[in-house]
Amino acid sequence: MRAHLGDQLVIESPATGATRRDGEIVGLHHADGTPPYDVRWSDTDEVTLVFPGPDAHVRHIGPEPVKHEPPRSPDVDEAGAVSGATWLAGVPHPGDIGRRVAAERKRQGLGREETARRAAMAPDYLAYLEEHRADPSLATLIRLAAALGTSVAALRGGGIDLPPGQGHALLHPQLQALGPDECRALLSTHGVGRVAVSTPDGPAVVPVNYAVIDGAIAYRTAPDSVPAAAVGTEAAFEVDHVDEAMSQGWSVLVIGPARVVTEPDVVRRLAEHAHTEPWAGGVRELWVSIQPRRLTGRRIKPADQ
Repeated sequence: MRAHLGDQLVIESPATGATRRDGEIVGLHHADGTPPYDVRWSDTDEVTLVFPGPDAHVRHIGPEPVKHEPPRSPDVDEAGAVSGATWLAGVPHPGDIGRRVAAERKRQGLGREETARRAAMAPDYLAYLEEHRADPSLATLIRLAAALGTSVAALRGGGIDLPPGQGHALLHPQLQALGPDECRALLSTHGVGRVAVSTPDGPAVVPVNYAVIDGAIAYRTAPDSVPAAAVGTEAAFEVDHVDEAMSQGWSVLVIGPARVVTEPDVVRRLAEHAHTEPWAGGVRELWVSIQPRRLTGRRIKPADQ
């Protein structure tokens, strides 16, 4: 059985020959058009991976486009062929799965060519997944997850509401103390960290957007907020990362005095170097700076590394 993109897959009743189900073939997994196919079913409009049985046949559809359809933006399948899957036309806009694939690939320092080779797909198809809204098949997600050392659920965002660290720990972990230079490298230039403060209700730990300016940790907040309680104290600030796929991770802790930045030139410079608005939203114009007095970190890795 061979098919082209846009052909119709028809499943008939063996007894009567009546059509039980049909759908448009919107994805090919082999360049020669042999199964399996990604099929968009006419009765549910869902796309599933199909291995046709003896009761299925392909109905070839002519090249004439269907009238009154909205414009289409061509998809590219793993074999490098153009697909007729219906996506909104216009400027490419990555979907959630594509963003997660691209972020994990870049985090591991992998190029598209290498990732596509590991996942046994065309680099053009991987580029399309990362740059457009797409609905890849389960088979595609399985291969991508294997290539990136993660899970299908992670690529779909299934663990977005779960705390990190629920994966399996290493059988023989090793704790490695990090030097100041490596701690600064892991802090990078900006990100999201946590500041620990004392409040009238007791200790509190809250996330903040931070930037590293001249070696100091700086974040924006509101005067009456919990992060502002760090001002005038010896504050603790922490950043960490857990790689569940590899059961490894690291953490960096900064201890130092926190103060309000009042110098106009310094405030202006901090605002210019701010990479994002505070995730919490609202008006937050008070800059707090933590000057590291103690900078420590630890890394968890396999004992044989």
